[in-house]
Amino acid sequence: MDNLVKQFKHVNYLWDENKVEEIGDDQVALFLYRSNILGADLRITNYGGGNTSCKTIEKDPLTGDNVEVMWVKGSGGDIGTLTRAGIAGLYTDRLRDLKNVYGGLEDEDRMVGLFNHCIYDLNSKAPSIDTPLHGLLPFAHIDHLHPDALIAVAAAEDSEKVTKEIWGDTMGWVPWQRPGFDLGLQLEKCLADNPGIRGIVLGSHGLFTWGDTSYECYINSLEVIEMASKYIENKIAEKGSVFGGQKIESLPQAERLEKAAQLMPLLRGLCSSENRMIGHFSDTDVVLEYINSNDLERLAPMGTSCPDHFLRTKIQPLVLTLDKDEDLSDSEAVLKKLEPAFEAYRQEYANYYNTCKKDNSPAMRDANPVIIIYPGVGMFSFAKNKQTTRVASEFYINAINVMRGAEAISSYTSLPRQEAFDIEYWLLEEAKLQRMPKEQPLSRKVAFVTGAGGGIGKAIADKLAAEGANVVLTDINEESLEEAQATYKRDIATTAICDVTNTDSIASAYKKACLEFGGIDIVVHSAGLAISKALEDTTDKDWDILQNILVKGQFNLAKLSTTIMRKQNLGGDFISIASKNGLVAGPNNVAYGTAKASQQHMARLLAAELAKDKIRVNTVNPDGVIVGSKIWEGAWAEGRAKANGITVEELPAFYAKRNLLNEIITPVDIANGVFALVGVLDKSTGNIINVDGGMANAFVR
Repeated sequence: MDNLVKQFKHVNYLWDENKVEEIGDDQVALFLYRSNILGADLRITNYGGGNTSCKTIEKDPLTGDNVEVMWVKGSGGDIGTLTRAGIAGLYTDRLRDLKNVYGGLEDEDRMVGLFNHCIYDLNSKAPSIDTPLHGLLPFAHIDHLHPDALIAVAAAEDSEKVTKEIWGDTMGWVPWQRPGFDLGLQLEKCLADNPGIRGIVLGSHGLFTWGDTSYECYINSLEVIEMASKYIENKIAEKGSVFGGQKIESLPQAERLEKAAQLMPLLRGLCSSENRMIGHFSDTDVVLEYINSNDLERLAPMGTSCPDHFLRTKIQPLVLTLDKDEDLSDSEAVLKKLEPAFEAYRQEYANYYNTCKKDNSPAMRDANPVIIIYPGVGMFSFAKNKQTTRVASEFYINAINVMRGAEAISSYTSLPRQEAFDIEYWLLEEAKLQRMPKEQPLSRKVAFVTGAGGGIGKAIADKLAAEGANVVLTDINEESLEEAQATYKRDIATTAICDVTNTDSIASAYKKACLEFGGIDIVVHSAGLAISKALEDTTDKDWDILQNILVKGQFNLAKLSTTIMRKQNLGGDFISIASKNGLVAGPNNVAYGTAKASQQHMARLLAAELAKDKIRVNTVNPDGVIVGSKIWEGAWAEGRAKANGITVEELPAFYAKRNLLNEIITPVDIANGVFALVGVLDKSTGNIINVDGGMANAFVR
């Protein structure tokens, strides 16, 4: 195995014989394993790109006869995470019989519906448009991949010649054609005309390779990709530079990140003119080499070549004309420079749509850019959620690698605009979009939660994430943050150390939110502590720490977040987690109760001031949140127990009995209160929601 690992420089050899031994002779399981390890290498194929298959002999449930069944990645899946639930199982003979009823290129859409008549496995995922490309080839195991190196070959001006130069007579070549049944016929013909080939290059598209076993197929794919990669590497070495050399130098990384964080909310606001978007930023070496190059001006407008690329990135990016040394502190001045560029991009996209549309084309989609390039700084992407925008960024990086390789080989070619449009606005693609599940209430929003390392703050973050938001977990305890983030799937949450008593710390945490997600929509100030002492025992230190964390912290959180929200021009929500104690006078509570009352009134003042910006400010008042709340650990619980003449162990039952509903209040209950304000009551501001089981003396009115 070590020799095989060393054999491959440009792809990862990940085949593990120990895992294969565990799988045994289950050919479908081996096909899934092969798919997963291929999808684990972004140089081979990106998220959602490509498809794989295998063919097995199964018993027909009606006749008992042995029949060949093809198992293939279903529509909308991802080979890197593919499971049995994501594949389709079809009778191979029936699929091939569709040749008898195929009516030509105008019949492509109808053919997709006929795939369902070939289903063997009733639990199949919907078959994808690429199903016949696998079914019309005779091989037991097939990989259809989109490796950067192969697409570079496929997108080179003299692609067929280059294919011959690299692989001789061992590889076939088929010119660009939209995926569908006819492309499957073209692959079948290519194999018939070139028996013995090991694979086929699809012009401007990708690669087909195969093998008699899953392992042979895997090795064949790696070897073909490795050969193309070495060829390109040598061509680049001969040229000495790529993309015409560097036109400008990048800013140092710290300056790049600072500018990106400043610019992100402005870009997010502009990209959200039709639908709110989530952002992503990349300044990798690959990105910087391209965006700082002499050839950027020529290559960027050409657009991407592979359908998998432009379906996620739009046909071309927006290149900003801002100088890398531009002062971005004056948001209004920067916005005046950006707005014409965005308007021009939208108009150009509308022209593309109107020029290429057909009578039955779906309505024009959001005309805003997905990819935005800032030479000297980096690349931004914007889409409906973090995963989609991150994947769009990764796909454009794939496109950069393709352009890099194609330019080294000869020159890069992109798809004609009409061909690109026909895929982007394909009725089948539109049908796939219409089948997408309804978005969650907080989808496309970014929530920033203080004190989220545990207790009430973590429960709030969990609830907002469960309702579709991206969450920025902040706390002063790094270990707690790491544990909290580990409970989320990728692309949902990020963390930032945030001491709410320190303005610079708040600013740094907000900067992280902007870089990770593009900005902020919801701020929840949940960080806090409680001190329960009689007046004579309350020290200046007690007073100051409560004022600094609860009151001053809220002030600075609101002040700095308002700047970001105003840049976005999308409105927003600020939620203060106060307390029943801000409304009710009680013993041994002068410092804490005063601070909580200050939070409540500050929220009302902010609601009055920020309404013109559509920023809503509301308060949630918990009471008696003992179980699962960090605030009840230690001295506070002891103080409240002493004040009420009971033991600490008796506190939960005591607090439950004293509210009207006789309910124990948990952090989840407080989180539900926050969600009500940000996800349901979208026309409420300056309000207080009591989550206390009903405390008559805390009724607001």
